[in-house]
Amino acid sequence: MKRIIYTAQAPQPVGPYSQAVEINNTLYIAGQIPLDPATGQVVEGGIAEQTEQVMKNIGAILAAAGYSYSDVVKSTCLLSSMADFKAMNEVYGRYYAVQPPARTAFAVKELPLGVLVEIETIAAKPAV
Repeated sequence: MKRIIYTAQAPQPVGPYSQAVEINNTLYIAGQIPLDPATGQVVEGGIAEQTEQVMKNIGAILAAAGYSYSDVVKSTCLLSSMADFKAMNEVYGRYYAVQPPARTAFAVKELPLGVLVEIETIAAKPAV
């Protein structure tokens, strides 16, 4: 059965999509951008600050669905510039210091609202 996940601790979707969808013990989190859920605004600062906010948003959605960072199996990191990869990677790595998930990272032409980073996430739990 498909379950839609929503939490006020993460930003409201900026389009016709859910924050996350769970099906068959797998959680698919929509790409998160660095919006502060309290204000709905892009956080100030550079790639480090933006990546930190994205990871916090992912954490809030994981928690709302009953998952944690240790359940994450795949991430896709979209950057506005590969020049930001190292700084993004340093922040990202703090959240996945042990048994990090599989990951893809690449630069794209543009991201929503002119942000520097967007990360989508897949988490899974063993079937019971």
